[in-house]
Amino acid sequence: MTVKYLGHSCFLIGLGSKTLLFDPFIKPNPLAKDIDFGGLQTDLILISHGHHDHIADGPELARQTQAPVLSNYEICHWLNKQGITSTIAMNIGGKWVQPEYSVKCVNAVHSSSLPDGTYGGNPMGFIVESKFGNFYFAGDTALTYDMKLIGEYRKIDVALLPIGDHFTMGVDNALIASDFINCNTIIGMHYNTFSPIQISTEAAQLKFKAAGKTLHLPAIGSTLEF
Repeated sequence: MTVKYLGHSCFLIGLGSKTLLFDPFIKPNPLAKDIDFGGLQTDLILISHGHHDHIADGPELARQTQAPVLSNYEICHWLNKQGITSTIAMNIGGKWVQPEYSVKCVNAVHSSSLPDGTYGGNPMGFIVESKFGNFYFAGDTALTYDMKLIGEYRKIDVALLPIGDHFTMGVDNALIASDFINCNTIIGMHYNTFSPIQISTEAAQLKFKAAGKTLHLPAIGSTLEF
């Protein structure tokens, strides 16, 4: 399993010959200016909720890659109205099964409105299972006791958790979340993009290290292998 960080909460994750792109927010993010947007290809685009910093490049990338978009019903309906016809409309609790992997939609505690102000449905996280490993992409969320269900449901090898505080849980709550999901390998996201979510990355990693866990904070454009 490979995890390429494209900035903020956007990741391109490789599972063998398949790739999954999460929460596309690249062009409007000056920190991701060196990403080769035109060269991006993926087999599936997943959008956790409707906020601009998670969906901004969704329509353009859907057209560019011809990949289907998996999200909640309301977001898929919004995309359909923009001419994106290949969508997989789901809701929390649902599971989409493919030969190479599966995607289960799980709860996230946040808000969700679309860039034009219309209702964005319920925010979600995703559990992806494959023979290459299982991972949890939390999306934007507060710490929630529902995360314990994830730890009981499946073995999670890697978890992508927001750590920026202010709009989502911060480092301390992400540490508790890692206990809830029984995962000691965490990739941080949704931090240091805007002023309200600036954190000390060194302090964050030290807290995880003190708890016997690893917090990966990759440089934008870099790739981790698991």
